[in-house]
Amino acid sequence: MKPAASQGIRSILVANRGEIAIRVMRAANELGLRTVAIYSHEDRFSLHRTKADEAYLVGEGKGPVEAYLDIEGILAIAREAHVDAIHPGYGFLAENPEFARACAAAGVVFVGPQPESMRLLGNKVAARELAVSAGVPVMPATPPLPAELREGARLAARIGYPLMLKASWGGGGRGTRVVQDEAQLQELLPVCRREALAAFGNDEVYLEKLVRRARHVEVQILGDAHGTLVHLFERDCTVQRRHQKVVERAPAVFLSAAQRAELTAAALAIGRAARYVNAGTVEFLQDADSGRFYFI
Repeated sequence: MKPAASQGIRSILVANRGEIAIRVMRAANELGLRTVAIYSHEDRFSLHRTKADEAYLVGEGKGPVEAYLDIEGILAIAREAHVDAIHPGYGFLAENPEFARACAAAGVVFVGPQPESMRLLGNKVAARELAVSAGVPVMPATPPLPAELREGARLAARIGYPLMLKASWGGGGRGTRVVQDEAQLQELLPVCRREALAAFGNDEVYLEKLVRRARHVEVQILGDAHGTLVHLFERDCTVQRRHQKVVERAPAVFLSAAQRAELTAAALAIGRAARYVNAGTVEFLQDADSGRFYFI
């Protein structure tokens, strides 16, 4: 017998595709929730469509990525299917505060942080500013790069090559490149802008100092609507391919007890500064040579 759904949520739309959509729908099914999938025209034969109780075409006439960024189209399906909640998965609109705000305006529960928290943490430049205000070290970086390449090159030279060119909104390696010099910056900047726009609906990018010998460590945090925030310790995500994680290992065996305490305290400081509600991940980079940690 399936457990009863809590807090009045009886049905959920998964605004994503592929494996992540299947995982969300499997968990929803275990909670006794009715599931609704969306799919682009190109994904009409995708497995995630068959795993939901209902499935709807989204973004008709749009590309295979743009379809999943169609906020109005997704909310129209949510109304048609009479769902109570929307789960964004990761990528696409998962870190878009406008989507979370639109869900609230439509009377649909957004399964994720509050829009204001997303505005602070979903944009990497804003998140860095928040970390600084919370007393957490950050890697040297530029503000969002202007359209004028000469000004971008000046900002890059101030930090010093090599650098990482990153999309401000989103992650998963989209819109991310290593930049060795000004010539490469000129070559890669339009490429990263296009990737960021296609993946996240925003072409804003910035530059961050590259650490060649680095470890990537994440701390999971969990907050409720009453102001309680806890951490669920850390995981080592250093093994990556094309800036995407391949292996996640917990605990991070190279951390000392003092380093673990430092990292988890920093993660909670950032979460409290953002008044974070829901589950989330705070990411850090360790310079393997100096041992120092930086929020990224």
